[in-house]
Amino acid sequence: MDIISLLVPEDKYALKCPHPMKPSFIVVHNTANDASAHNEISYMRTNQASTSFHYAVDDNYVVQGIPEDRNAWHAGDGPDGEGNRKGIAVEICYSLSGGERFHKAERLAAKFIAHKLSQYGWGLNQVRKHQDFSKKYCPHRTLDLGWERFLNMIREEMVERADAPEPWAEEAWNWAQSVGLMDGTRPKDPVTRQEIALIAQRMERRLRNANDT
Repeated sequence: MDIISLLVPEDKYALKCPHPMKPSFIVVHNTANDASAHNEISYMRTNQASTSFHYAVDDNYVVQGIPEDRNAWHAGDGPDGEGNRKGIAVEICYSLSGGERFHKAERLAAKFIAHKLSQYGWGLNQVRKHQDFSKKYCPHRTLDLGWERFLNMIREEMVERADAPEPWAEEAWNWAQSVGLMDGTRPKDPVTRQEIALIAQRMERRLRNANDT
């Protein structure tokens, strides 16, 4: 998944992300306006308010503003609160007016969150709401539409990811399939010795055919 990096400059760490962090979960927010992800991050990183968040997601892009190994001020639970000190903040854009752009942003956010859960080896129970850490009704539009509905979107993405190669291997996997070395199934399963023998045979035939031409 392509993520645009637009990180807060280090001279603003004291204001926006002063503490090192080992993340433990994801905190979902709605932006409560209709700006794009790029504009949300650009405004956050340049203003003089302490409020900050790691990612903004719109209908097309995921944009990062804070490194994941730094905290952000987003959960409303104070300087030592669990949300602010352990959570990766994900803001879903276009939530003021809602509509198709918001629904697409939610879908991309679900895909991105599923990616993060896989990356950290986390389960769905490590997806939290802003509301879980403060009294604020956020993510407001996502809550209005149904929190379990959004979790189901993430579940669907997790199932799809289980049957797909990891991003770092996707290009090689697609190549191996295109030239007939792999059949395109079971990308994450262990390989048996007989399968290694078959792959080696296919590689030898491919080299032989290349030398004959």
